[in-house]
Amino acid sequence: MKLVFCGTPQFAVPTLEAVIAAGHQVALVLTQPDRPVGRDQQLQAPPVKQTALAHRIPILQPEKIKNNADLRVELGAIAPDAILVVAYGRIIPQWMLDLPRFGNINLHGSLLPKYRGAAPIQWAVANGETVTGVTTMRLDAGLDTGPMLLAQAIPIGEEETAVEVYENLAEVGAPLMVETLRRLEANEVFPEQQNHSFATHAPILTRDDGRIDFTRTARETHNRWRGFQPWPGAFTTLRGKKLIAHRLHPVEHTEIAPGILHLHEGRLLVGCGQGTVIEFDEVQPEGKRRMSAAEFLRGYQLNAGERLGD
Repeated sequence: MKLVFCGTPQFAVPTLEAVIAAGHQVALVLTQPDRPVGRDQQLQAPPVKQTALAHRIPILQPEKIKNNADLRVELGAIAPDAILVVAYGRIIPQWMLDLPRFGNINLHGSLLPKYRGAAPIQWAVANGETVTGVTTMRLDAGLDTGPMLLAQAIPIGEEETAVEVYENLAEVGAPLMVETLRRLEANEVFPEQQNHSFATHAPILTRDDGRIDFTRTARETHNRWRGFQPWPGAFTTLRGKKLIAHRLHPVEHTEIAPGILHLHEGRLLVGCGQGTVIEFDEVQPEGKRRMSAAEFLRGYQLNAGERLGD
């Protein structure tokens, strides 16, 4: 097929590589503009752009697409058979949805209709799901509401973070998209409408999602920490200053009141909801470097019974 590929982060790269390797003609790549990153705020090309450059594929990086007349003319001239959308980060306007004969095919990082929205992988892990997957679907005007084409499930390990699940789903999604295109061309795939009554939402993450709520159980707190890697992570406050928990895990221990510190043989334990306890393994006090809990306890005069999160 002749394709236009829309994508931005690393998650989309395996799919772009796979459709090229399968012999499809990617006539154009749409990706978001280069953004400043790091302390020096140097402009950095998104991973999809870097891949397109390596394959000498034409690239456009429009800030806006809905009323972009030049883009509309360019895509109309290409007349793609399908437009592939993988973590592009833009709402696809109706004129793009209507353009290709096979429609706009999206690879979504969940088993739809669960986890519609901007952060499906993070929320699946944060909510303690043990299985997730990827779904190919035909985009419509709604938010991840279009008819489903193919899906592939994968397990989520108890200790896996969103970073690891993200990588796994990217690798699983690439051949799924290639198979979706093959079946579309052969008229062997039949779109299935989503059951909207089973839909759940996966909204874009905010910094405050990383704030630890010690009324949640230790397991729930650990799941949220796993889901919110690398950002917004998990943090609380101690004596009015931010304390980041870089590593933590639930432990079996006698009950401690939620949010209360307990010092035990050089270990930093904190009470959580329903009588559960979590251990902070690695922390970073505000304005300081990250360190082990033991090092933190040696350097800071903490008292058992102090409260986190005030």
